[in-house]
Amino acid sequence: MDKRLLDILCCPVSKTPVRPASRTELEAANRAIGAGTLQTVGGQAVTARIEEALITVDGKVIYRVEDGIPVMLPEEGIGTLQLGDLPAA
Repeated sequence: MDKRLLDILCCPVSKTPVRPASRTELEAANRAIGAGTLQTVGGQAVTARIEEALITVDGKVIYRVEDGIPVMLPEEGIGTLQLGDLPAA
Protein backbone atom coordinates (compact mmCIF):
# COMPACT_ATOMS: atom_id res chain seq x y z
CA MET A 1 0.00 0.00 0.00
CA ASP A 2 1.20 3.48 -0.85
CA LYS A 3 2.97 5.10 2.12
CA ARG A 4 1.35 8.47 1.35
CA LEU A 5 -2.09 6.88 1.63
CA LEU A 6 -1.18 5.21 4.92
CA ASP A 7 -0.01 8.55 6.28
CA ILE A 8 -3.48 10.06 5.88
CA LEU A 9 -5.69 7.07 6.72
CA CYS A 10 -7.11 6.69 10.21
CA CYS A 11 -9.94 4.95 12.01
CA PRO A 12 -13.12 6.83 11.07
CA VAL A 13 -14.41 6.56 14.64
CA SER A 14 -11.41 7.11 16.95
CA LYS A 15 -9.19 8.92 14.42
CA THR A 16 -6.36 6.59 15.45
CA PRO A 17 -3.76 6.09 12.67
CA VAL A 18 -3.61 2.69 10.97
CA ARG A 19 -0.80 0.44 9.80
CA PRO A 20 -0.71 -2.73 7.69
CA ALA A 21 -1.71 -5.81 9.67
CA SER A 22 1.11 -8.30 10.17
CA ARG A 23 0.97 -11.86 8.93
CA THR A 24 0.44 -13.15 12.48
CA GLU A 25 -2.43 -10.68 13.03
CA LEU A 26 -4.07 -11.81 9.79
CA GLU A 27 -3.61 -15.46 10.80
CA ALA A 28 -5.32 -14.80 14.15
CA ALA A 29 -8.27 -13.14 12.37
CA ASN A 30 -8.52 -15.95 9.84
CA ARG A 31 -8.54 -18.58 12.61
CA ALA A 32 -11.53 -16.79 14.15
CA ILE A 33 -13.20 -16.61 10.73
CA GLY A 34 -12.65 -20.34 10.29
CA ALA A 35 -14.20 -20.96 13.70
CA GLY A 36 -17.19 -18.81 12.75
CA THR A 37 -16.71 -16.43 15.66
CA LEU A 38 -15.65 -13.17 13.99
CA GLN A 39 -18.09 -10.30 13.52
CA THR A 40 -17.86 -6.74 12.28
CA VAL A 41 -18.67 -3.84 14.58
CA GLY A 42 -22.03 -3.73 12.76
CA GLY A 43 -22.78 -7.30 13.89
CA GLN A 44 -22.29 -9.06 10.55
CA ALA A 45 -20.46 -12.40 10.52
CA VAL A 46 -17.11 -12.27 8.72
CA THR A 47 -17.02 -15.34 6.47
CA ALA A 48 -14.33 -14.56 3.87
CA ARG A 49 -10.64 -14.94 4.66
CA ILE A 50 -8.76 -11.68 5.10
CA GLU A 51 -5.73 -11.49 2.82
CA GLU A 52 -4.82 -7.86 3.53
CA ALA A 53 -5.92 -5.46 6.25
CA LEU A 54 -5.12 -2.32 8.16
CA ILE A 55 -5.12 -2.24 11.95
CA THR A 56 -5.20 0.77 14.23
CA VAL A 57 -1.82 1.44 15.82
CA ASP A 58 -3.38 0.74 19.23
CA GLY A 59 -4.41 -2.71 17.92
CA LYS A 60 -8.13 -2.29 18.63
CA VAL A 61 -9.76 -2.38 15.18
CA ILE A 62 -9.01 -4.15 11.90
CA TYR A 63 -10.22 -2.86 8.54
CA ARG A 64 -10.16 -5.18 5.52
CA VAL A 65 -8.44 -4.18 2.29
CA GLU A 66 -10.26 -5.54 -0.76
CA ASP A 67 -8.62 -5.37 -4.20
CA GLY A 68 -6.18 -2.80 -2.83
CA ILE A 69 -8.94 -0.56 -1.46
CA PRO A 70 -9.23 -0.08 2.32
CA VAL A 71 -12.78 -0.62 3.59
CA MET A 72 -12.80 2.12 6.24
CA LEU A 73 -16.52 2.19 7.04
CA PRO A 74 -17.20 2.29 10.80
CA GLU A 75 -19.65 -0.65 10.67
CA GLU A 76 -17.14 -2.77 8.69
CA GLY A 77 -14.41 -2.57 11.33
CA ILE A 78 -13.53 -5.73 13.23
CA GLY A 79 -12.89 -5.35 16.95
CA THR A 80 -9.79 -7.24 18.01
CA LEU A 81 -11.14 -8.13 21.46
CA GLN A 82 -12.77 -11.07 19.64
CA LEU A 83 -9.29 -12.43 18.90
CA GLY A 84 -8.06 -13.99 22.11
CA ASP A 85 -4.82 -15.06 20.45
CA LEU A 86 -3.97 -11.75 18.74
CA PRO A 87 -0.23 -11.25 19.06
CA ALA A 88 1.02 -8.12 20.77
CA ALA A 89 1.99 -5.44 18.28
